[in-house]
Amino acid sequence: FDREQEHYDNDGSYFRAGIDVNFLTKDEEKNVFFIGGRYGRSVFSEKLDITTADPLWGLITRSSANNHIQGRWFELTTGIRVRMWKIIWMGYTARFKFGLKTNENGDLLPHDVPGYGRTDKETAWGFNYQIFVRFPVRRQPKAPIVAP
Repeated sequence: FDREQEHYDNDGSYFRAGIDVNFLTKDEEKNVFFIGGRYGRSVFSEKLDITTADPLWGLITRSSANNHIQGRWFELTTGIRVRMWKIIWMGYTARFKFGLKTNENGDLLPHDVPGYGRTDKETAWGFNYQIFVRFPVRRQPKAPIVAP
């Protein structure tokens, strides 16, 4: 009988750059509701080890690896940021990821791209919650006093 054990390892980094359009520009509390777009890029390496226990040959380990893979994709984003208390804001961002391209250079097809996720689907969704602290750098000018 054969038994297999698999070990997958992925290591890399990514960045996203893009723009947001704020639809609450005149809000005194500096709350934000935005829609935006991003371009994402990732560089990573991955390795898959498969160990098989064979009664005739003993333990057999096969390895496949990709080194220095580059991935790129696009995102559509939306989110809000709301003032909760004095200098504290809370919010979320939802992202729709699509158009993933990779340049795999080994015998292993990429399984997980940092920043994008699994590669078995053409699109992906992401969601994050955030807590912001906004430190005032300059003081707001005081409103002039109007004499009656």
